[in-house]
Amino acid sequence: MAQAKSDPNYKVIAENRRARFDYFIENDIEVGIVLTGSEVKALRTGQSNIADSYASVEDGELWLINSYIAAYKQAGVFGHEERRHRKLLVSRRELARLWQAVGREGMTLVPLVMYFNHKGRVKLKLGIAKGKKAHDKRATEAKRDWGREKQRLLKQG
Repeated sequence: MAQAKSDPNYKVIAENRRARFDYFIENDIEVGIVLTGSEVKALRTGQSNIADSYASVEDGELWLINSYIAAYKQAGVFGHEERRHRKLLVSRRELARLWQAVGREGMTLVPLVMYFNHKGRVKLKLGIAKGKKAHDKRATEAKRDWGREKQRLLKQG
């Protein structure tokens, strides 16, 4: 992934921070996304949300569903629909692997991060995930709290 801190073009647009709390992320994949011009302009202003969205394989294509990209006011009548289905770009082999993971293994495709890569293209990091139960979430929270407490104790001592 192109997360180089020194790269001037890399910029996170939207992040799904709750995904790691709600799901066990087994694997992740970088995919492209088909956007209109007004959507890219709105993303450059940072007005988007992928927290409530998910990806789905429908009719042999991968789609991002329920993602929000704010309307770009300067586009006027040539704007875009804010919560439309957006096509995701992956290779045929990857699509077959994702379809198998969702269909047979009961996994979910969760968007983790939307960002501009080093070439200035919008990319989406998609996680192949399995849902957590309530007790798993409590264990994750307890582990995180203990890590914070441990850091506090080490800092004081």
